[in-house]
Amino acid sequence: MTQDPEKLRQTLISWFAESRKRILAEMAKPLDVARKSNRNDLVTNVDKGNQQFLIDHIKADYPTARIIGEEGRAHDDTDISGLVFFVDPIDGTMNFVKQKAHFAVMIGIYRDGQPVVGAIMDAMRNEVLSGGPEIPVTFAGQTLAKLPDLPLKDGLLGVTGPMTIKNRLHLGEIALASSGPRMSGSAGMEFIEIALGRQLGYVSYLQPWDVAAGMAITKGMGVQFSREDGSPIDLRQPGVVVAATPQAHQTILTMMAGR
Repeated sequence: MTQDPEKLRQTLISWFAESRKRILAEMAKPLDVARKSNRNDLVTNVDKGNQQFLIDHIKADYPTARIIGEEGRAHDDTDISGLVFFVDPIDGTMNFVKQKAHFAVMIGIYRDGQPVVGAIMDAMRNEVLSGGPEIPVTFAGQTLAKLPDLPLKDGLLGVTGPMTIKNRLHLGEIALASSGPRMSGSAGMEFIEIALGRQLGYVSYLQPWDVAAGMAITKGMGVQFSREDGSPIDLRQPGVVVAATPQAHQTILTMMAGR
């Protein structure tokens, strides 16, 4: 099938529409919940089932593409040459289990390590954020403008709870230096807030499938992405992600360095 970015976007949106119906149907039944690395790292039958559903579609339409998914896929030193789909079937599984809301489905598509298109679906609201370097960013069918470049003090900052509470990399201080910290528990929901101009950034420790879609979508809107030392994001490895508009991004890096 075509690798045209706009056609890829429309393909992802159509998959997400089917995916949402499956998720809502499964939510009406008892969930099978298991723990992965710790008591707060959950996986459900819906995560696994939705990932397999998306993988089946990818393999059928793009049989030569590589697939890197959250559930049951190795990611360290992964080969990301050629066409690669980064799949997060339920981003914010704890929210999904405990709140039945505030979770997302995400796919980021890259070619030889470079973004092509990303899509993030707020499953409960049935709204999709999508876009890429060569196509406009849209949310619920409406085209979004480039984001304003505000200082950190003038905008809200999405942060991860554990890093902020423990003030790792001075993130507690950084959060207080913003207009206020926000903790949603879902990277996908954070990137939607950034794209809509309701937050100017997000800082968290993320896996490749947590950041791939958001990075593909919002880089063209003016969001800068790096590790805590300013180095580029390597989608073969997990790590701290600093995603923010330019002024805020620089302030965050400076404060992380203790300056």
